Amino acid sequence: MESVRPPPHIWLVLRANGLSDTAADIEAVRFERYASMSAAEKAARVVDLTRAACMLTLAGLRTRHPGAGESELLLRLAVLRLGADAVSRAYGWRAPDGA
Repeated sequence: MESVRPPPHIWLVLRANGLSDTAADIEAVRFERYASMSAAEKAARVVDLTRAACMLTLAGLRTRHPGAGESELLLRLAVLRLGADAVSRAYGWRAPDGA
């Protein structure tokens, strides 16, 4: 099997800006693995990463709003993901502190 390289525009931007602390040969292995994944595996990976990002964001929201209940925290998460106007239209909620 031919080695799969990351798209040059992504890899070069990360390297040029010092945004990657991963060795180039390890990056190549990672991109080869992604290339060999089925569509279902890629979709599952996206779902898992999205869920992890939401959980980390909720942890940060709990720290910033210690008195907020779960419903408010989920609405604040929705504001971060969708915007305050969309959440207001969909759920009729605006953050009491305007955030």
